[in-house]
Amino acid sequence: MRHALPIPLPGRLVRTPRLTLVPPGKENLPDLIRLKSDPRVFELMLHGTRSEERTREELEDDIEFWQVRGYGTWCVYLTETGEFLGIAGLMERPDGRGVAMRFALWPECRGKGYAREAARAGLQFGHRAGLDRIIAVAWEENLASRAVLQEIGMRECDAFQYRGRRMVVYESLRTD
Repeated sequence: MRHALPIPLPGRLVRTPRLTLVPPGKENLPDLIRLKSDPRVFELMLHGTRSEERTREELEDDIEFWQVRGYGTWCVYLTETGEFLGIAGLMERPDGRGVAMRFALWPECRGKGYAREAARAGLQFGHRAGLDRIIAVAWEENLASRAVLQEIGMRECDAFQYRGRRMVVYESLRTD
């Protein structure tokens, strides 16, 4: 599997019309603890809600992942106000399926297009960085996440069972 080459730090910041995506740093720990411990946000994510210690470990892993790979998960902010909305970005799935798009935003963000905007930006970043294939996994009944994945151009390609739930796999292939 080919990985992207590391991208210089200024190139890792992503701006969309409404959002600013920033690679996480230690200063983001309090926001990440609140987000990842909230079942409204993380209950359906791989491995579910996180403890404070697990979130701290994941933040360290995310920082290192950016250093090694040149891509990763961003903290998502509303540019106009600086409000922390959640996370979006790319991660290596622990089940060996590949590099996956993921997003988790506060429930109050739903219906505003923020997840779609952040996910599309992350997908484009990953392909520009050299990733030929990016996947995403969503619980079959999570229609909102599945709609986001379809709207950003990802196509259903596989499915599997996880903890009694049918999970749908989507993919995006680099076209250039």
